[in-house]
Amino acid sequence: QVQLVESGGDLAQPGGSLKLSCAASGNLFIITTLGWYRQAPGNQREWVATISSRGATNYADSVKDRFTISKNNAKDAVFLQMNSLRPEDTAVYYCTAGDIVGRDYWGQGTQVTVSS
Repeated sequence: QVQLVESGGDLAQPGGSLKLSCAASGNLFIITTLGWYRQAPGNQREWVATISSRGATNYADSVKDRFTISKNNAKDAVFLQMNSLRPEDTAVYYCTAGDIVGRDYWGQGTQVTVSS
């Protein structure tokens, strides 16, 4: 089992920046990927970014060149640096982890609100 706890959500102005963190614990050796999803009110949960155990990254087109995902080598933390924030980035952001047998783990979410 893997447990995930997000932090860093806050109110930000358009054009501003926030950095989300996710602390992972449990059987970290089984984790193969870490990532972020988000869900805005009334919308389905959408994928934001993923980073593999080797550090390969992928981003949704909506956040590419604005958001950066990173992790530490111990695989016990993943981060999402969010720059040039827009009102449409407002959502609950969820940390995710995938393991070697295809199971997915989710955090409880952290609220990001972008508004002037």
